[in-house]
This record gives sequence, structure tokens and C-alpha cells, in this order.
Amino acid sequence: MSLSWPWALAALLVVPLLLLARWWANRRRRRFAVRVSSVALIRAAVPGRTAWRRRIPVILFSAALVFLAVGAARPQASVRVPANATSILLALDVSRSMCSTDVQPNRITAAQAAAREFIKAQGGETKIGLVTFSGIAAMLVEPTTDQQALLKAIDGLQTGRGTAIGQAILTSIDAIAETNPAVPPTGVTSPDGASPTPSGAPADYQADTIVVLTDGANTQGVEPVTAAEQASARGLRVYTIGFGTTQPAPMVCSPDQISGGSAFGSDGGRFGGGFGGGGGGRVQQIDEETLEKVAEITGGEYFRAEDADQLQDVLTDLPSNFVGQLRKVEISVWFVLLGTLLAVTAVVLSLRWNRSLSLPAAAVARREPPR
Repeated sequence: MSLSWPWALAALLVVPLLLLARWWANRRRRRFAVRVSSVALIRAAVPGRTAWRRRIPVILFSAALVFLAVGAARPQASVRVPANATSILLALDVSRSMCSTDVQPNRITAAQAAAREFIKAQGGETKIGLVTFSGIAAMLVEPTTDQQALLKAIDGLQTGRGTAIGQAILTSIDAIAETNPAVPPTGVTSPDGASPTPSGAPADYQADTIVVLTDGANTQGVEPVTAAEQASARGLRVYTIGFGTTQPAPMVCSPDQISGGSAFGSDGGRFGGGFGGGGGGRVQQIDEETLEKVAEITGGEYFRAEDADQLQDVLTDLPSNFVGQLRKVEISVWFVLLGTLLAVTAVVLSLRWNRSLSLPAAAVARREPPR
């Protein structure tokens, strides 16, 4: 726990001062005590007051002052933010290799289906942003809870040439920086001005998370590891997913899945059965080493999915892997409430017990014979 106004703890000096004043008042009262003719009569009429009954109100009131003083110092506690309070940037690979049919009907169709289920599973409570990348990376949908906008964008994905994984990470960072003031854009080296290092992610993560789904290796733009260092310096975790098999398969995409609208495939298509490779298709290698390194640097995790079902399982279970961010939340209201409750209790007990003592004393006064 930390304090925003630690100097307010000086109010705690009131507690020993009040206790000292009470001690001095009791001593003064004993010096000027009135002598009565029949002490035995008063003792018989007035019930005895235990030491605890005298001390409990004082103890409660002193504790109330302590809690109120601490509340005035504005204490803050670190609490973990749940996963549903995060923003998730989903970066999807839409390179031409996503037309591979090793995953039926092809990789991009399977990825679209899994992404739809992932979005629906969040129930509209988590903000999701959509980044797509081939030769370049683009912010397709800003982080939003509008599921219809996200699903519409997923349905309209089109493939292009190249794979810019690193640029997709940087684009996701900039998208997060637009809504989270604690995350500087990629033009800034790091939040504290220090150079980012690949030695590991910070202990205090941001609530926002980046998920990168790709079926290949970076072919242009900034290196993924360099981009991961930028994310790590900002406390952003990057989870990576390698999708597809190493089996050669034809490259088949429909016209609406190709940028420019030109279909291609193995059935006498424009590219004669794919982009080369044996077995009537192309072998697409996933750069798992780099994807694992990206996840390690940022404190995320790497997953491998070789078919549509595995990809679905990975995306469905992904939120359970997110580590909530530790945020400082002011809890002074709880100290004030507790202090007020203790103070009220002390006053009520003091009035109640003093009243029970005063009633028998008044009865004794009424029974005392006239002189």
C-alpha cells in the first residue's frame, strides 16, 4: 500500500494529545472530588462500572481517529484488473500463404471462423481491435465493443503479398496508445525515456494485450523482435499463434479473398497450382523461433495450431492466459467509512453506559431524607 499525501499522517498526533488531555482531566477530577456523607449508599445504588466499560469507548474513538488520519493520507492499493477489463488487439496475417488448403477449405477461411467465435465469446464486454497485415499493416477496426463492426470486418478480409509481422505489432502499439495514456506511441523510445531491452517484460503490465496470428515468417519491414522490445518497454504483452502445417498443399482463394478480386488456385488458375513446391502445392514454414522470442520478450506465450479445431481452442482459451494488470486504486473511502463507524460506536456506547449510571444516582438523590 502507498500513500498519495503521506504528510496527512501528521494528524495522528491528535491521538496521543487527546489521551494526554483525558488523563489530565481525570487527575483534575480526582483532586476536586466532592465528599458525600454516605459512600456506602451510593455504591449500593449505582452499579459498578468495569474498567473495560471505561476504556472501550476511548479505544474505539482513538482507533477511529487513526483510520480517519490514514484515510486523509489517501492510501492506494495495488489490485489486479480482470481480463474482461482489457483491450485486445487481434493482428491477423492476410498474406497470400493464408490461401493454403492444408487447412480446409483454406487457412484464411478457418482463421475467419475462429476469429468470429473469439469475438462472440467476449460477450461485448471486452474492447477488441482488429489489425491485418500482409506486406503492410493496417488498423482495420479501432478497439471497440461493437461486435457487429468487428464481424463485418472479419468477413471482408482479403489477402495480399508479403508478411510484415513486426509492423503489425507496432501498429497495434500505436492503436493502444490512442486510448491508453500510459502507453506512448512507437515514436517514443519507452515510457521512462530508457532504451527498451529484450531481457524480459516488466513486472507491471498494461491491461491491453496484443495477439498475433500468422502462418509464416516476417519478409519485410521492422523485425518482430525489435517490435517486441518496443511492446515490452511499454508493458504490453504479445501472444503469438503459429497457424498451419508443413504439408505441401495447393493455394486456393476465392475472388473475394484476393485483393484486386483475381482468383487463383490449382484447377488451371492464374498461378498454376500455387507458388511452387512439391506435391502440387507450396510448403509454408512458420518461424516458430521468432514467434517464441516475441512472446518471451513481452511476457506473453506462443501457441501452435495445425488445424481449424486447434486454432479455435487456442483463441477460445486465450483470455484465461491473460495476466491482469496491477493498478493502484485509492482506498481512502474505506478508511473513512471504518473510522466514522468506530467513532459513532464509541459515542453511542459512551452515552449509553453513562446514562445507565446516571439514573440510579438520580434515584439516590430522590430518596435522600431532607436535612
